[in-house]
Amino acid sequence: MPLSAQEKAELVKQYQHSSGDTGSPEVQVALLTARIEQLSGHFKSHVKDHHSRQGLLKMVNKRRKLLDYVKSRNTERYRELIARLGLRR
Repeated sequence: MPLSAQEKAELVKQYQHSSGDTGSPEVQVALLTARIEQLSGHFKSHVKDHHSRQGLLKMVNKRRKLLDYVKSRNTERYRELIARLGLRR
């Protein structure tokens, strides 16, 4: 099940740089992370759902690319972002 509009709006509000900012890499990474965490829980009870797992891997790869982009532009923002999201890198 996708994120509700309220959950999505809350994440955007937490990670946006300015009012109306919905497309910055930080916001995109936060939304992807929330969706990845949600799908990870889904796979604990639906082990054989390989079709959705393919989508999960695409999301993980997209998040990795966005994080690499933020890291190349501003290392301090990258470190702050991964600390706020609780990612290991």
